[in-house]
This record gives sequence, C-alpha cells and structure tokens, in this order.
Amino acid sequence: MEIGSTSLEKPGMNKDHVSVQIMNDDNYLATSIKQKMETISLSHNVCRVAEELLKGNKEMYYPSLVSVGPFHRGRVRTMEDQKWRYFNTLLSRKPNTEAVLDRCIHALKHAERKARTFYHDRVDLGSDEFVEMLLVDGCFIIELFLQCSFRSLRRSDDSVFSTDGTLSRLTCDLILLENQLPFIILDQLFHLVPIPSHCNMSLIELALYFFRKLIPGYSSSIPPKKFGPEIHHLLDLIRLLYLPTSPQTPPTTAQNSMNHATQLLKLGIKLKKADADETPLTIKFANGELKIPPLKIHSCTEILLRNLIAMELSYPKCPKPVASYVVLMERLIKTKRDVRLLHEKNILILDGYGREEEILMLFKKLCVDVNVEEFYYRGVCGEINGFQARKRRVLWENMRYFYHRTHMGVVLFCLAVGFLVLVFTAGFISLIAFLLHHFQ
Repeated sequence: MEIGSTSLEKPGMNKDHVSVQIMNDDNYLATSIKQKMETISLSHNVCRVAEELLKGNKEMYYPSLVSVGPFHRGRVRTMEDQKWRYFNTLLSRKPNTEAVLDRCIHALKHAERKARTFYHDRVDLGSDEFVEMLLVDGCFIIELFLQCSFRSLRRSDDSVFSTDGTLSRLTCDLILLENQLPFIILDQLFHLVPIPSHCNMSLIELALYFFRKLIPGYSSSIPPKKFGPEIHHLLDLIRLLYLPTSPQTPPTTAQNSMNHATQLLKLGIKLKKADADETPLTIKFANGELKIPPLKIHSCTEILLRNLIAMELSYPKCPKPVASYVVLMERLIKTKRDVRLLHEKNILILDGYGREEEILMLFKKLCVDVNVEEFYYRGVCGEINGFQARKRRVLWENMRYFYHRTHMGVVLFCLAVGFLVLVFTAGFISLIAFLLHHFQ
C-alpha cells in the first residue's frame, strides 16, 4: 500500500475491486488550485477611489446615511439602529430565528477568507467582528430590497420610506465603490434567510427594481441569467447594464476629436435617440446618423457616473467605456444650445432636474483624462470625421463642376469677384477717409 493512501478489503473478495485509495497529495493539490482560482476571481474587486478623483469631491464617494462593508465602518452612524431593526425583521419573519442565525454565521465563517480577499486594502477587523459586519449589512440590504418591492412589508412609520429624500440618499450610498459587499455574500444570505412566501423574485430582480431609477429603459422582464455568474457587487451589477452591447467600432485613425452637437447638425449629421433596448453606452454612427441612447439626469447621476469611472480606473488594463462616454458627451455639449438640442432629441432627459447651465457643467466636472488608446469611441469619432471630410469633398467637386462647366456658373463667378472687388474698394476708401479726417 502506498504512503498517503488507505486500502479497505473484505475477506473473500477480489482485492482489485475493493481497493480504495485516498491520495492526500491529490486532495491537497485540488484544494490549492481551488484557492488560487477563488483568489484570482475575487481579488481586489473593491479598491479605494484614486486620490486625484477625491480632491474636492469626497461627498461623491463617501456615504452620507449608511456605511456598508469595512472601508467606512463607523464613519456614518445615522442608520446603524435601522440596520439592526431590518436585520431583526428579516431573521424573525419565521420561527426558529436562532437556527437561521446559526446557519448564517456558519456559512459566513466558511466564506470569510473569500470575503476578505474581495477588498484591496487589508481589513483590520477580527473574525467575529468581520462576520457580524457581513451578516448585519447583508441582511439590511436584503430587507431594504424586499420592503422596496413589497409595500405590505413596511411599517407606516418607517423613516426610510416616509421621509422625503431618504430613499434617494440610500440609493446613492449603495452605489458607492468603497461602500460595497461581495455579491456572493448577499446571494448566500438570500438563500439562507426566511424570504416572504409571496416574494417570487430573485436577488438580482429585487436589486434591479430598487435601482430602477438608475437603469435607463428599466423593465421587470430583464432576465437574471443575462448577467452570468460573476457579479462583483451592486455597483458592478448596474455597470453591466450600462456597457455597450455591440462590438467596439475599429478605429481608422488615432484622432478622437469631434464637433459639438449644434455644429454636427450644421454639417449635415443627424442626432437621433437610439432604440429603447440599447444600453446607455451603445453609441453608433451610420449613414450620417449619430444614434445615442437616452440618459436621464437625476440626483444620483453624477455620483453613479463618478463611481463607475472610479471602478474602471482601478483596473488599469481594462477598457474604459464609461470614462470614454463622459469624454464624448463633454465634446458634444459645449454650449447651452447643445443641451437644448439633445434635450429636444430626447437624448438628455432632464426630468425637472437641473438647468441647462448645470447640465453643461456636469460633464465638464466629470471629464477625466483618457488617452487615445483607451478612448472607447475612437472608431465612432473617426467615422464622423470621415463622413464630414467626404461630404466636404463632394460639395467642393459639385461647386467646381457648377462654376467651370456651366454658363451660369461663369456669370455667377464673375459677379462674385466683382462684388468682392467693390466691397474691398469701399472698405479701402472708408479707411482713407477716416485717416484723413483724424489726422488733419
């Protein structure tokens, strides 16, 4: 018998058929590989926001009502009691609260190493404190989603739903990059805690309904299977709904400049709202039409875009579609007339929030440095510039043909030259008269 194996035999039976070997080395290798796979897939999915983004804008990245996860633990105390109330409500919805609590603690203890790997910075919390944080914060989020979806679960005096602005501020806090829990922890808890019998929604469906204000073209029929198995956290869930659905247009040149909206219109390019089923970042140009999906501007828009950009910038080698989108919109919107035009085309939906000046400044404030290689819409800009160049060439050729091949063209050309001579002569005489009058 080999070292590291066990042989079980029954008397009178063929040894070849009853020998069971447990290879300790193989088990160790399988465990090691599994741990490496988990470490790579979960590693650093929540990073700190870059220092250059924080300068003068901390309120866009730090929670104002509720802290979730370790990075801002203890910074905001406003909702701490509410967290525990929601935690108690969720676990006490059915009998055997202690049994449910034990199952949750056991599962989270088992998942603790994975959850710690999820954060870029070292988490200075003991095992019990860390697991308690995951449990209370996770159950708070699940109960919040449930009460948002089902009015019958709410208390009439619950300040979250009865106080103006509270739910909106909570929504903003739960999309902050530094204020996240691993989605795998939320999903694990969701399958352990007692969910009301009349709730036939998955965790993803509950989350999408809660964040529906942030999701252009939200529909309750969005299939959860669309997202695949790897959702990092709630901000990442929303990001997946924003990403372009069509392949990136291959760039023809390194140029990424573009005229603003009213100039494009003058140059014969039509601006159109994209189809309702397109994601916000799916921008296309074809046959002289620039199609842009609608963007609803509301109280969470700036916070959402800022944190999506911060998430992209934390992964240096990944594409930057959100940052590129902000750069493209900043180039399109240079004047209040541009804002007005995009609003008239239903590309910008103001929804009573913000004046033209504020929308104009919004994209200027959001705009970050994106180099040519990272700029996602290089291909779109190249196609627009190429279209304009072709149109100018055609116009010039038509003018040349008209002036050089027709009698009327010759006459008009002579009249134009004569008119320019008269204008120049009149201007010259006026200048001489002015100088003589002032120097006499």
